[in-house]
Amino acid sequence: AGPPLGGFPGPRCAEPLAGFRLEAVTRREGQDCAPAQLPDYRLHLPLQGTIDNSVLGYFIGRIYLFLVKVGVSASKLRFRQHMENEMAHYACDCWDAEAKTSYGWIEIVGCADRSCYDLACHSRATKVPLVAEKLLKEPKTVSVVQFEPNKSAIGKEFKKEAKMVMEYLSVCDACYIAEMETELNEKGEFTFESDGKKFTLTKNMVGVKRFQKTLHVEEITPSVIEPSFGIGRIMYTVFEHTFHVRAGDEQRTYFSFPAPVAPYKCSVLPLSQNQEFAPFVKELAEALNRHGVSHKVDDSSGSIGRRYARTDEIGVAFGITIDFDTVNKVPHTATLRERDSMRQIRAEISQLPQVVRDLSNGSMTWVDVEANYPLFEGQETSKKEN
Repeated sequence: AGPPLGGFPGPRCAEPLAGFRLEAVTRREGQDCAPAQLPDYRLHLPLQGTIDNSVLGYFIGRIYLFLVKVGVSASKLRFRQHMENEMAHYACDCWDAEAKTSYGWIEIVGCADRSCYDLACHSRATKVPLVAEKLLKEPKTVSVVQFEPNKSAIGKEFKKEAKMVMEYLSVCDACYIAEMETELNEKGEFTFESDGKKFTLTKNMVGVKRFQKTLHVEEITPSVIEPSFGIGRIMYTVFEHTFHVRAGDEQRTYFSFPAPVAPYKCSVLPLSQNQEFAPFVKELAEALNRHGVSHKVDDSSGSIGRRYARTDEIGVAFGITIDFDTVNKVPHTATLRERDSMRQIRAEISQLPQVVRDLSNGSMTWVDVEANYPLFEGQETSKKEN
């Protein structure tokens, strides 16, 4: 957990957000400027005042990690801060995650800091403070801003409805009071609505007072961070960012979906339709099912290269191939192929389902696999040996 933020604990996370960089276009730089590099983001550290507060920064960091994990290219991802004239009325800061596609930069996630706008509106409408209370270990002195109503003038003007006006003024938060104070100074009055009725208060009816107060119990109006994900846009971006053509062969294309989001994690491919391979195909398919690994068995005719290409085209992350070395040698082994690099290792059949499971859930990388298993360079036997 990070340090307290504004007297209220920030979000807790087992995984620290540190060591990566975000491309950002700030409000000051404008929408069409080139992205600027932000410093390394660290949990609960606002970025030199660029992001409104550290909790919003935390959510932006989590959005970045999610998008990269599902296949959005980090080099084509940026965060753009809303300009003042496009900010929603309820937000104190808002950032869009934007991805560069063939359509240009498009918004795929929005993240707004609504602060306490929602509960403050409810409080004013219901005239009930919607706050959480926190008992302080040590008393502390805080600055307080309140409306100072002139009861006599309000009673004379609104008569039976004066109580309604007084209740409304008693539950207003500091931000709202500051806004209304500006209107009082500029226009000499401000208007509000309560229970479907409009009331206009003038300078002789209400003022604003500021004072210091010692608190033993702190009242906190919970704030809201609102991330909004455009699932369709994210999926389209992932399709664009993960589509590739093999070097030197324009006919061979593939999707480099990260294993956790690939629809099929693994293919099971017998080298040919030789029936000697069938028991091993069945054994692997059953074991993959037990480990919860989505897979596709392709025992159709055609060369192994053509079948690799077919699985690559739909983004299958890994491929297990049963060959004559599987049949002839004990312990029985098979090859495991990684889609993007096309590199292969050889391992015992009993180990492969767990390896694919760990690769698929992100607890193991292909680098780990190559460090633990020998690279496959070619099968040593070409038919069943007696």
